[in-house]
Amino acid sequence: MSDEHIGKPIEILLVEDNPGDIRLTREGLKEGRIFNKLSVVEDGVEAMAFLRREGKYADAPHPDLILLDLNLPKKDGREVLKEIKSDPKLRRIPVVILTTSRAEEDIMGTYDQHANCYITKPVDFDQFLNVVKTIEDFWLTIVRLPPE
Repeated sequence: MSDEHIGKPIEILLVEDNPGDIRLTREGLKEGRIFNKLSVVEDGVEAMAFLRREGKYADAPHPDLILLDLNLPKKDGREVLKEIKSDPKLRRIPVVILTTSRAEEDIMGTYDQHANCYITKPVDFDQFLNVVKTIEDFWLTIVRLPPE
C-alpha cells in the first residue's frame, strides 16, 4: 500500500443506480482489509457534480478510485468516463468500469476513453462479492494510486 494512504482511509466513489449492486458493493468492501470510505451517487449528472464539488457536493472527498457503471440515468457512464478523462483535475483518478454489459463496443469504447479496467458484473451473489474484494485487493493494496 502506498505511504500516502497509511492511516488515511481510501476514498471510493461508486457510480451505480441499482440498489442491489450498491448493497453488494458495500458488503464486499466492508469485508476487506483496507479501511475505505464509500460514497455513492446514482446517476452521471450527480457523479460529475460530486467530482467537481458542485452544489451539495461542495465538501465531497476527492476519490482515490471510481467504480463506474455504464448504464446510468440522466448521463450514462460512457459520457461520465469521457468527461473524467478529459478533465486535467480528474483524469488521473483510476476508473474501474463495473457493468453488466458484455458488448465488445463498450469494452473497446471505454478503453479508448482511458478506462483503467473493465469488469463485467457477475450475477451470482458470492461471485459479485468476490469481484469487489478482488478490486479492493488489487487497486488498494497492490497498485500505487496517484496523490490528490
